[in-house]
Amino acid sequence: MNSLFDTPGSPCGDCLQQAQPQDWPVAPGWQPLVQHFFASPQGRALQGFLQARLDAGAVVFPPQPLRALALTAPEAVRVVILGQDPYHGRGQAEGLAFSVAPGVPLPPSLRNIFKERERDLGLPAPAFPQPGGSLVDWARQGWLLLNTCLTVEEGQPASHAGQGWECLTDAVIRHIAQGPRPVVFMLWGRHAQAKQALIAADRGHLVLCANHPSPLSALRPPVPFMGCGHFGQAQAFIDAQP
Repeated sequence: MNSLFDTPGSPCGDCLQQAQPQDWPVAPGWQPLVQHFFASPQGRALQGFLQARLDAGAVVFPPQPLRALALTAPEAVRVVILGQDPYHGRGQAEGLAFSVAPGVPLPPSLRNIFKERERDLGLPAPAFPQPGGSLVDWARQGWLLLNTCLTVEEGQPASHAGQGWECLTDAVIRHIAQGPRPVVFMLWGRHAQAKQALIAADRGHLVLCANHPSPLSALRPPVPFMGCGHFGQAQAFIDAQP
């Protein structure tokens, strides 16, 4: 089989133009869940909040908030990585957790992710500028690279937290966790690990926990990210599935 960790690149846009969920494509398997969310009071409130911020002149990233659900269908998911919210600089956010557009300098956390992958599997960091830090091909190979909040304003991390996205992304996590086959959940840092309660404990999933890959925590106890071995464990788990 092809490795889960090869990384060609992909193009990326700039910023969100309108709060129109019908213009944010998702894989067919996600459509009922997404449609149900945006028909709910939480979904309508989120859409109203986004449009109000855009009307006020806010620059919002990424241009396709649901891109992770477009590139990775639910039936294709083999690994889930949870991030917090998109990068908040121009040209960075790709709509995928930890991923940046080709040619964008690697953020420190992503640099550590590539270092740990190389240490664990012997795979070098992808060529720069193409594909650089783009993880689009991971998404196409079954990695659900999901931020728990799916939009952010320029220069303001966590600016859209608590506005409703978490209702949708929690539902996505539950859907995968209740699915028919075991998958790998990589939970890096306290924010991601807080979602462990959403993962069904009786489905045979592999749940891997470590510190966040940020340089502020990657080498610290209780479980340093550097040296955690998650990539090798994930590959072995996937290879062992029927």
